[in-house]
Amino acid sequence: MVKVKIPATTANMGPGFDTLGMALNLYNEIEITEDANVVNSEDNLVYKSMVKAFKACEYKYGNYKIEFTKCDVPMSRGLGSSATCIVGGIMAANAIMGNKLTEEAIINLATEMEGHPDNVVPAIVGGMAVSIYDGEKVVYSKVNVPDNLRFVVIIPDFEVSTSAARKVLPKDYSRNDCVFNVSRAAMLVTALNNGEIDKIRTAFQDKIHEPYRKTLIKNIDEVFLKAKELGSVGEFISGSGSTLIAVIHKDNEKFIIGMKKAFNELQIGWAIKELKTDLVGAKILIES
Repeated sequence: MVKVKIPATTANMGPGFDTLGMALNLYNEIEITEDANVVNSEDNLVYKSMVKAFKACEYKYGNYKIEFTKCDVPMSRGLGSSATCIVGGIMAANAIMGNKLTEEAIINLATEMEGHPDNVVPAIVGGMAVSIYDGEKVVYSKVNVPDNLRFVVIIPDFEVSTSAARKVLPKDYSRNDCVFNVSRAAMLVTALNNGEIDKIRTAFQDKIHEPYRKTLIKNIDEVFLKAKELGSVGEFISGSGSTLIAVIHKDNEKFIIGMKKAFNELQIGWAIKELKTDLVGAKILIES
């Protein structure tokens, strides 16, 4: 039996489309036990990910009972729920095989399944990471996130599917928009590494995906404005949405109360959680 714990992730983080991602201290836990009486479905993303890892190592595998013993990462909300399944499945399979896969191999297999590395890399290695393709392999670099920052996830009571969020994006961008995003992404990484909190709001600006995806998230402007009024140092859409994230100082004790009051005034039943960066990434809890 293998049990694996995988963190939620936020991706894009403003200007870092398909590139920037960060693990958060919100988790799914998956318990996997070999069971000949179980008939596994290829539609199960955890099992599908396990099979990919087994086949990569030419490992003879059987049937497995797959249970979520903790399921705190909401589905289709832009917090990396699919990445938890993919990473959890591959890491569990690797444990079953006696750890035949390197971290690099795990990252590349997970990215092949997810389609881009911004969620799976931080889910595996923890912290915030810049992840890019170099040919057919993924290269990543960690970003230092100041420990006095907290990430408030604001979770609407509706889903935004990744496919729908991709469909609203334009096929082409102007040179000015590309330069705008490159400059902000570079500034965001540098500002975080240097602890220059005052530059983060400017660095979170984006022209590649947020102007288009915000049309899918009702009340986003009012929520972002209220977050700024309550002392947020920056806001962005998490992944493809619908979750929004506000970045605050850890000693901002009035933020959550103020946002809940705003939700009541707007008559929206959204959930809100204050999280911090998970620095560990996915890990095996039990292996027997």
